[in-house]
Amino acid sequence: MYKKPPLIDYDKTAIEQLKEVNPSGGAILDYLDFMGATDSKGRYLPFNDFRFRVSKGIDTDLAWRFTKEARNKTSLCMFKVGEGEFCFYNYTPAIYRAMSMVDRHTTTSHIKYLIRELGESEGIGYLLEDLIEDEAISSSQLEGAATTTKVAKAMLATERKPRTADEKMILGNFRMMNFAWENRLKSLTPDLIKEMHKIGVEGIDDEEYTPGTFRHTDDIFVVGAEGEVVHKPPSAEKLEERLSDLCRWVNADHESEEIHIHPLLKAIAIHFAIGYEHPFRDGNGRVARSLFYWFMFKNSFEGFRYISISVLLKAAAVQYGMSYVHTESDEMDLTYFIEYQVKVVVRAINNFMDRYKAAMTEEKDFMVWLVRSGSYAKMTTRQRMVYFSSSHKQAGLLTAKSTSKLLNISQNTALKELNGLCHMGLLDKFKEGNKWIFRVKSRKDILDGPAD
Repeated sequence: MYKKPPLIDYDKTAIEQLKEVNPSGGAILDYLDFMGATDSKGRYLPFNDFRFRVSKGIDTDLAWRFTKEARNKTSLCMFKVGEGEFCFYNYTPAIYRAMSMVDRHTTTSHIKYLIRELGESEGIGYLLEDLIEDEAISSSQLEGAATTTKVAKAMLATERKPRTADEKMILGNFRMMNFAWENRLKSLTPDLIKEMHKIGVEGIDDEEYTPGTFRHTDDIFVVGAEGEVVHKPPSAEKLEERLSDLCRWVNADHESEEIHIHPLLKAIAIHFAIGYEHPFRDGNGRVARSLFYWFMFKNSFEGFRYISISVLLKAAAVQYGMSYVHTESDEMDLTYFIEYQVKVVVRAINNFMDRYKAAMTEEKDFMVWLVRSGSYAKMTTRQRMVYFSSSHKQAGLLTAKSTSKLLNISQNTALKELNGLCHMGLLDKFKEGNKWIFRVKSRKDILDGPAD
């Protein structure tokens, strides 16, 4: 059972409380390990975990009091949520590490460097396009969409109309992420938040979602895995006023020497605030995560177009939810939520770098295979780009429209190149409605049935 932190009497210091328990004061050495914001391993533990790491004979509540006192001395205020509660946070080793990784690997200039490093091949464009889709799909799956990643990617690749509510959710998320990118230079306003929600959820179930409209009632609850209420959002009465205050904080300059908040931390704070306020009847998590990306884009961290946090949040949905609970139950200490998110961000960046390095290796291997198979000499430069790129996309599907867009050529030229690959035995094609869909053949199938 989850254990909330004990109430703290701030009229007395931890030392004064210790003297009440032990008038001689000799026991203070027993509490030295608890006089820092983190434990000896750099962990910023919530009380629910902290209590299990207190040795027998030590007063757990008093040990917690010492830790809270240390945290309060170094904490930094962010903004108000709900009925005027201030969110605050502390820096931890995990947070410092994440900020460093974000600065080194996700800036717009670094992404341009990676593209140059891969060479003149247009193949990187397809790889990046594939990565862009990951967040839209995983964010929907995190909210319960049952559509598989492969089917979702095929739908996006062929621009097929969604057939189910789950597919509509994924397409809506894809549009919402594009909206975040296209509107990254704008200031945040309640209207922008509403527009983002409308683009993301319109047409799924308009009666349930009420697209682009803030809730007017308080009958919205966040429930846990067993149906228990884990969060009751603040009253809807002054919701728009509170969100206007949040927008002013988001738009304020926090890059000065006096007040400096790293963009990553502000983006995570926005994510938390939207999840906490729950301004819409449904779709709040998707909007919260999209606004996280919007703020990173706004601050020139273009790498986040290709980095999916929801892939990892989906894999640990319970911990994601608990990071909200830890913060809300401990005087709005946002450090718990930030710590969880930055650890996800670090893993997501590592995943992106691994996929990028793999793409470089695969391109070299692919060129060797093309030459040995005899296909290289028969292919145009464009056809090599198309085949290499599509063979590494999870869906493995192409259309004349998607190919023309990615290679910046006409649809007729794209269709000619795709049909040429079919003639060589490298692609299959089939018709869906009045549209030709091209599918990449496996290398085994190609070798079993060599081109003419």
